[in-house]
Amino acid sequence: MIRLPRGLRWHLAAARFLTAEHVDVYLSPSSYIVPALVGSNVSCVPVVHDLIAFLNEPHDRKATRIERFLLRRVVRTAAHILCVSESTATALHTRFPSLPSQKLSVCYAGPTGSRAALNEADGRTILGIGTLCPRKNQKRLIEAYAALPGELRTQYRLILAGPRGWDDDEIVTAARSTSGVEWRGYVSNDELHELLRACTVFAYPSLQEGFGLPLLNALQRGIPTLTSSGSSLAEVAGDAALLVHPEDTAALTQGLFRLLTDEPLRTRLRAAGPKQAARFSWEITAQIVADTLEQAARTA
Repeated sequence: MIRLPRGLRWHLAAARFLTAEHVDVYLSPSSYIVPALVGSNVSCVPVVHDLIAFLNEPHDRKATRIERFLLRRVVRTAAHILCVSESTATALHTRFPSLPSQKLSVCYAGPTGSRAALNEADGRTILGIGTLCPRKNQKRLIEAYAALPGELRTQYRLILAGPRGWDDDEIVTAARSTSGVEWRGYVSNDELHELLRACTVFAYPSLQEGFGLPLLNALQRGIPTLTSSGSSLAEVAGDAALLVHPEDTAALTQGLFRLLTDEPLRTRLRAAGPKQAARFSWEITAQIVADTLEQAARTA
């Protein structure tokens, strides 16, 4: 059995291999370390998923500083850069205006399941998923739910599924102290699929996303969805979800109210969701990536 190095040693070994073997092109789907190490000596195509490290999120400071430093170098030396959404590509070009637009392509992503079970609304669940943190906006979602009329809160519960993250004390306190809210913590894939299958409304009012895979998974299942009008989420949702400003708690409340009381709207969104989700697939993504790598190899 071959023992491969781990951590930074793996990245150093990979960089040495790529340089020594004169590799035509290297795809880096989740890290900037190897592209930064090899620089322009190897034709590299990194994938940029988001620019959250450049926001004021309370992430691990060391990881944030490293990502900021590496991405600056990679932008200068990469043969081409793939982004998972137009929103991410725009944010990257805004952050690094000297980056030629012809070096950027959007590859998107696909749903986690090709044959997801269609939604069978249970008539009593609003579902929000994601690691607890300010960016996922759970505290405003809880406040919006709490502002619903009493009869709706009696009929519908708000279930939050996701582990603890960072700067989340107020979110946990609000979840535990607000009647009708259930915080499930981390849930297994089977539990998550069951929640998605049964919920009446899916709420994903995140402040910032590079793509928005949970949103796509909900649309694929035909779940009437409330999501944000900003970042990549509006791009993924199209007209198949109800869009609101994520920092406007009153708008979130009104959005939840509409989805819970307007059956024709839910019917329209149930039909529109799978059609919108069908625009994204891993086959499409793979073809874009393959074409990009071929072009990068030819021009190396």
